[in-house]
Amino acid sequence: MNLFIFNLLLAVTWAALWGSFSFVQLTLGFAIGFATLWIAQPLFGGPNGYYLRAWRILRLILFFIYDLCVSSIRVAYDVLTPKDLSNPAILEMPLDVESDIEILLVTNLISLTPGTLSLDVTPDRKTLIVHAMFADDPDAVIASLKSGMERMVKEVFEE
Repeated sequence: MNLFIFNLLLAVTWAALWGSFSFVQLTLGFAIGFATLWIAQPLFGGPNGYYLRAWRILRLILFFIYDLCVSSIRVAYDVLTPKDLSNPAILEMPLDVESDIEILLVTNLISLTPGTLSLDVTPDRKTLIVHAMFADDPDAVIASLKSGMERMVKEVFEE
């Protein structure tokens, strides 16, 4: 059985035992189930990619929240101050991700971050067209996006 499904079953069982299917109880049940499955790894045939992938997803979420906060402050500062610090540009970012879900996740995370917007993906799915509000150094913006969002999304989906 897939360990994620088993973990969900443990979370629902935990909530049922407490008699409350609230978000808090389901989350607590999921966390306790995850810890239990991690301790019981030898019963499931040794190390499993489920735990590594869960760590990578958590790391991507935390990185996105950090990037969201930093870019929101930067955009708000530019909007609220009299001096215009923005230097907008349209950039072409070569893509290393290949599957549809990876491309979708990268483009959405970039678009959700204030100051950047995914405009299009070329028909060959090798290049992402991005509008950046602060593109003083276009190569640095592209390098930042590739080493941040794209790298972490790629890590989440690798086996």
